Amino acid sequence: MGFQSPALEYGALAPMLIIFGAAIIGVIVEAFLSAKVRPPIQLAISVGAVVLSLSQVWRLRGSATTTAAVNSVVIDGPVLFMQGTILVLSLFAFLLIADIDAFAAQASAVPGSNEEARALESGKIQTEVYPLTLFAIGGMMLFPAANDLITLFVALEVLSLPLYLMAGLSRRRRLLSQEAALKYFLLGAYSSAFFLFGAAFLYGFAGEVSLAGIRSAVSGGPGNDVFLIIGMVSLSVGLLFKVGAAPFHSWTPDVYQGAPTPITAFMIGKFTIFTAAYESGNIAVVVAGVLSSAIAAFFYIRVIVMIFFTDPVEDTVTVTIPSLYTNLTIWIAAIATLALGIFPAPFLDFIATFATFTR
Repeated sequence: MGFQSPALEYGALAPMLIIFGAAIIGVIVEAFLSAKVRPPIQLAISVGAVVLSLSQVWRLRGSATTTAAVNSVVIDGPVLFMQGTILVLSLFAFLLIADIDAFAAQASAVPGSNEEARALESGKIQTEVYPLTLFAIGGMMLFPAANDLITLFVALEVLSLPLYLMAGLSRRRRLLSQEAALKYFLLGAYSSAFFLFGAAFLYGFAGEVSLAGIRSAVSGGPGNDVFLIIGMVSLSVGLLFKVGAAPFHSWTPDVYQGAPTPITAFMIGKFTIFTAAYESGNIAVVVAGVLSSAIAAFFYIRVIVMIFFTDPVEDTVTVTIPSLYTNLTIWIAAIATLALGIFPAPFLDFIATFATFTR
């Protein structure tokens, strides 16, 4: 029996391929170019890749549903909308990441050591964050397009692994940052194990890992409901941890506090997940997510109370002036927030048109 090559729709996969290709180019740049020229080159590669990928998403709008990689990846209207949203937000993320003062001068140096002091004095810059962020973006883009549990797991890990590393690269409070990265990695490993455990039980229930096959097995035909329940519960635990939903949100305060501010901003935002769940009719997922966010809001409201309604303590305060890129990001976000709050109709109409299912 001869080898049969898989059928790949490279046109439909182009947005993701561009991002992953740019990430690999970024790794090569880290290996062969000098430290002085790497920051502007890495920023240009990253922003250019996101813009080019976004143009491909726009080109694919309105196209019919496509099975892009055998039966593992499916591209349709909602997937393209989510990928476009991820790419637009990634542009702002790269503007924040370009504020190099947020990252450690040398990640391998022991906090407080002479090696770290020399790295700070020499002006060393960690530009590895650019290809790591591109890999994470690629995982985000693959996640909504996954059509089976194996691809879903791969996308989840490609998204998560770079974040584990980048959470420990904060320039200040180095020990707190490294502690956050270690906690995030260990708890992330546990959540991945739960995901795989649930996937194994769902495979035992349905006899396959494709989402369509699992749905067919649930809707009709005899099956072991115990396997289904255990599989769904375990799978939900793994996914809810990644989202940071209660009661699996215990990692978020430590990680958000210890990670560099641009990476924290990159990790925050569950709106597209709730939107996709609502559009597909999974109202229960939306309700669970909103309730979880309401529970988690207690911790964030407590921060507001500590800032504005608590007497100050005698302590040394360090004020950092944001860079041009950070200021630009803040202004764009503020203008977009006001525009969406005052004139939401055009944006909502655009979403309804762009994310329509095509069959």
